[in-house]
Amino acid sequence: MKARILYVEDDPNLAFATKDNLEAHNYEIIHCTDGQEALDAFHQDHFDLCVLDIMLPQMDGFTLAQSIRKADAEVPILFLSARSLPEDKIQGFQLGADDYITKPFSIQELMLRIEVFLRRSKKERPISNNTNDPQSIGNYTFDFKKLTLHNNSVHHTLTYREAEVLKYFAERQGQVIKREELLNAIWGTDDYFKGRSLDVFLSRIRKYLSADPSIRLDNIHGVGFRLSW
Repeated sequence: MKARILYVEDDPNLAFATKDNLEAHNYEIIHCTDGQEALDAFHQDHFDLCVLDIMLPQMDGFTLAQSIRKADAEVPILFLSARSLPEDKIQGFQLGADDYITKPFSIQELMLRIEVFLRRSKKERPISNNTNDPQSIGNYTFDFKKLTLHNNSVHHTLTYREAEVLKYFAERQGQVIKREELLNAIWGTDDYFKGRSLDVFLSRIRKYLSADPSIRLDNIHGVGFRLSW
């Protein structure tokens, strides 16, 4: 079956060329010209990947990505934008994007990155039979499959990326995990922008776990991090 890609771009010339190239490589492309149209299309159908511009009419790409991520924690999101400032890239990753390509771009690079995310989303990580079962973290119960973290007083629904980060720590309780190891394990790279995004995820996880004072997510200066309870 062809992979279905939601492609959102309001520049008709760029959209035509990009869509034509991707379809020539056997992808099924659903093209939308504004953010609201794209969100409606996403809710009505299944997509294997989303490629989003940021400067869009009706609804900007950041808002669109946030809405998509609320509806689906796992679908890969790739920004394709002329906005190249570091804060734009960081905001994109904080909203749950998996990659960010700046215009002008190479169609070959775009296709290679799409292929990487499609392979990764279909490939199951090598895990033991029970590693995805609910597990205890202090007085919390963490359910990776359901993306939930709760105890008697609080309940949190995690994004897929938050759950991946927490799962990586929980399976290595008490171990010091190097920053680059964690970035490579979760994002497949340890570049600057994903590193900034990781800091945001760790802050959220600390907040989620704050109801149990026995749990510590420590920053080991110059080395990495350690989760213990």
